[in-house]
Amino acid sequence: MLGFVSRFFGSDKAFRQAISTVTGLTPTNVRLYRLAFTHSSAVRQQPSMGRHLTNERLEFLGDAVLGTVVAEYLFKKYPYEQEGFLTEMRSRIVNRESLNNIALKLGLDKLVQLDTAQGRAARSRSVNGNALEALVGAVYLDLGYKAARKFVLTRLVKGFVDVHTLTTTTANFKSKLVEWAQRQGKTLRYDIAGEARPGGMMEFTATVLLDDEIIATGMGLSKKQAEQLAADRALTALGVE
Repeated sequence: MLGFVSRFFGSDKAFRQAISTVTGLTPTNVRLYRLAFTHSSAVRQQPSMGRHLTNERLEFLGDAVLGTVVAEYLFKKYPYEQEGFLTEMRSRIVNRESLNNIALKLGLDKLVQLDTAQGRAARSRSVNGNALEALVGAVYLDLGYKAARKFVLTRLVKGFVDVHTLTTTTANFKSKLVEWAQRQGKTLRYDIAGEARPGGMMEFTATVLLDDEIIATGMGLSKKQAEQLAADRALTALGVE
């Protein structure tokens, strides 16, 4: 969708067009959107300019707005479900893996500004999903909550999230993987790594290893969520139904 953007990133007109294509809205403060796509690695060589020139603060804000919009959406869509169900569904929609995938489908990786020395290594983590959260934050500051809500619901949730499938797929992936490993006589373990996020939150990465061979990884805002996502991906990689 946005392959043409990288050639014109320096052009305000083309950049506005790209943001409008992604969000379905007309941006007014282009500076906010450029900031949303500026990774911290892109300004490390200019330390005197400080972190206020990266997307980390917008990411923090966008994370809160995204969580609020999705929570309201689920609250209204499922009026008879309990808090635990709503929390689980929100986590599935806004988890790091999901946001990374949505960001790639939107073509945001073409817009993110990184230190070219890092390139692929930096993108392999949460860069694109973080940029998506920062974009939500930019829309909120630029156009207000109603516009941000419209963007999240129409372009992100309804555009890329199959909520029905999420609500009907409630299997415990970790338990399923444990059972499979036991039947195959394989040793299963998880390696967990944590990384601080803006706002004092932690993001966890879980790596599934079978007989010390890496099978899959998953990311989440809790160890449990990261392990479940990693187990789900491992089951897919192993061809386990």
